[in-house]
Amino acid sequence: MASRQEVAERAGVSVAVVSYVLNGKTNVKMETRVRVLAAMKELGYEPNLLARSLKTKKTGQLAVLVNYLGNPFEAGLLLHIESAAREEDFLVFFQSYTPDTEEQLISSLRGRVDGIILLGQQLKTETYDRILEWEVPILSVTKSPNAEERGIPFIDVDWTVLYRQAIQHLKDNGHTSIGYMTDKESSSYHVNRLQYFQEAMLAEGLELQEEALLSGAGRLENASEVFQSYVDNHPSGLPFSAIICSNDLMAAGILDVCKKNGIQIPKQLAILGSENILMTTLTEPQLSVIHYPRDEVGKLAMEMMKELMGKRQVESRTLSGHLLIRGSS
Repeated sequence: MASRQEVAERAGVSVAVVSYVLNGKTNVKMETRVRVLAAMKELGYEPNLLARSLKTKKTGQLAVLVNYLGNPFEAGLLLHIESAAREEDFLVFFQSYTPDTEEQLISSLRGRVDGIILLGQQLKTETYDRILEWEVPILSVTKSPNAEERGIPFIDVDWTVLYRQAIQHLKDNGHTSIGYMTDKESSSYHVNRLQYFQEAMLAEGLELQEEALLSGAGRLENASEVFQSYVDNHPSGLPFSAIICSNDLMAAGILDVCKKNGIQIPKQLAILGSENILMTTLTEPQLSVIHYPRDEVGKLAMEMMKELMGKRQVESRTLSGHLLIRGSS
């Protein structure tokens, strides 16, 4: 393997300049930087990342904790975060999170990452304290239930405003009995979305009835099973004429059950999702959804993480989503 000295000689610069390029310093002219990178490529030079991390106390790696990689919403967020991180020369790896493996998971990250990105998970108080002791910054993409309490900056959309828009749309089409499907067992962003939906209902002069609150575990197959049972237990008709789901997978599961049971959409039941994953444009009818700007969130997440790693104060950001009306409502 080529050495740093050989790269310097091939590029016609000093070893110090090669180090500046590797460490992303801005005091190197662009033409010099290009020459050094070309020399590295020609010689097949690979920097010793371990030695570099020991010297700089930086790993060049970020961890993203995911709830369920089978959800295209989270997979899409990961892709956009990774793309933005790659432009900043960071590597991103993901770890599946469950509350019962939290301690083991977080321990495995010590010394391996420069920052941790949550996808709305609610970590234990002692876990937050441990991570802060390591001086590793935390950012939550989608607001975690205790983010503000723990001082964790987050990126999300204004769910109350967006749910009010969705409810207003349904009211305009004659719906005043509206159900909601969430993941009651979740300790992540589903908790917040339910709260915001309830607030939006009250703001619109409506109330979410207990019998109209369903739990579909955040997954298509679970939502289908739960809603099929719900339909079977209401042979004389559902107690609501519209339903909003906290993610799109559950909305697709409800849609599938309606088609199998001859429930006309949207005449007998209007359905809305909350993320705008690709699947929602492939169903029949297409699903009305709240659009979540995953591309914008991914870029912003990397910008905010860089600020946090620089030990600078970062404010949480609330972005604009919008309602997409399609055939299901």
